[in-house]
Amino acid sequence: MICVSIGRSRHKHMLAEHKHLVEQGAKLVELRLDYISSRVNLQRLLADRPSPVIITVRREQDGGKFSGTEEERMMLLREAIALGVDYIDLEEDIAHKVPRYGATKRLVSYHNFRHTPENLAELHAQMATKDADVIKLATMAQHPVDNVRMLELVQSSAIPTVGMCMGDIGAPSRILGAKFGSPFTYATFHHERTLAPGQLSFQQMTEIYNYDRIGPETDVYGVIADPVGHSLSPQIHNAAFAHAGVNAVYVPFRVPADTLADFMKNAERLGVKGLSVTIPHKEAITAHLTKVTPDAKGIKAVNTVVRRGADLVGCNTDCGAAMDSLEHALGEVGANPSPLAGKRVLLLGAGGVARAIAYGLKKRGAKTTVAGRSRERAERLADEFDGRAIDWNARQSTSTDVLINCTPIGMHPNVDQSPFGKSYLKPALVVFDTVYNPESTLLVKEAREHGCTVITGVDMFVRQAALQYQLFTESAPPTQLMRETLKRAIGPVRY
Repeated sequence: MICVSIGRSRHKHMLAEHKHLVEQGAKLVELRLDYISSRVNLQRLLADRPSPVIITVRREQDGGKFSGTEEERMMLLREAIALGVDYIDLEEDIAHKVPRYGATKRLVSYHNFRHTPENLAELHAQMATKDADVIKLATMAQHPVDNVRMLELVQSSAIPTVGMCMGDIGAPSRILGAKFGSPFTYATFHHERTLAPGQLSFQQMTEIYNYDRIGPETDVYGVIADPVGHSLSPQIHNAAFAHAGVNAVYVPFRVPADTLADFMKNAERLGVKGLSVTIPHKEAITAHLTKVTPDAKGIKAVNTVVRRGADLVGCNTDCGAAMDSLEHALGEVGANPSPLAGKRVLLLGAGGVARAIAYGLKKRGAKTTVAGRSRERAERLADEFDGRAIDWNARQSTSTDVLINCTPIGMHPNVDQSPFGKSYLKPALVVFDTVYNPESTLLVKEAREHGCTVITGVDMFVRQAALQYQLFTESAPPTQLMRETLKRAIGPVRY
């Protein structure tokens, strides 16, 4: 179950949001009285309420907005209990001052906006002595393993416990609460109005993560990156799981580079069965795997990890997705010889995506030229995969059959930029832009205007995600659904 926190300055707005949320399927809401700017009218808020309610009056020291006296705050809490509110939130240091009364359930809470204490179990045991029906712990995550410690505490508790780590590192604890036995988790009314760091919206929790379907047997997959908030992979994979009826959830894990070893050591404790891997971990991850596929070894980069029995296997789906995209546009996927054989290919960029593509091009007999803004990196990439390097400024003067942009030029929000002058685009040219947000980059638009064969980043992104899904589930991916989900996700962005 999801408890949606409502913090508005006016009673009428709080009541309207409560009604709207229940219409959207919310079964429990938290009314944050500390946000109300006028004299609080509890009878108005609680009369004819459309769902059970938690009343909270949070002090400033606990991340709230209540600026009155402690006596005034305690009077509000006692009044809510007298009116028969369903739950009352009592901070652990004042819980003993408010006696149990009527049917109101006592939620004893602790907040720490600095870190997640080492003595979580000791703190929890102390809170359990405060006549709690539910214990709530909300602490700031400073390390990905804080999520593991918090969720295992939730799982082992005899008293129903809501345990969450705040901040973007702590987001997995909010999503995985139901797997570890939390009676509910917290969300906000709208993603732009969070009441705590890292809080997700009710819509995100229901429409992306399908929270109410998560249980003890739910398998966990995810993406590890730093930063990770921009990733659209959770939307695509969770939509695919839901469509196929797979009992799994795909979670964003923000894993700073210096915490990768600890995260991988503890991932199994969260039930992690597979991972997408992106910046900055694609190369470093290999040190924490037991096997690496030949393609991933040749590329020297892993973008997918799957658990196979006792083994953690590293794979690379970027290469296969890019080659399939190119071969589909040129003739036939998987043909022997490849339609890429003998083609002159100009790669713009020398980063991770370019490595995966250069590897695939070499295997298919293409003639690759690399132009990077760093000549040194371009030369290293070209030497490794039997290509040649040219200066960035010479990229438009070389003869080519296929142009592939592996740079971020043209990516949102810099949508008015292109890595290649439109006057150099010819109808016989195949243009492949690996940027997928937006799909119609300036390069793609101008290539279409000049009659070029065009491959967009959406095609490659969906193909690599579909290959990951196949590795995760060992079943056929719902590719069209994944494509539609990605297009919806990037569609509303205004440029």
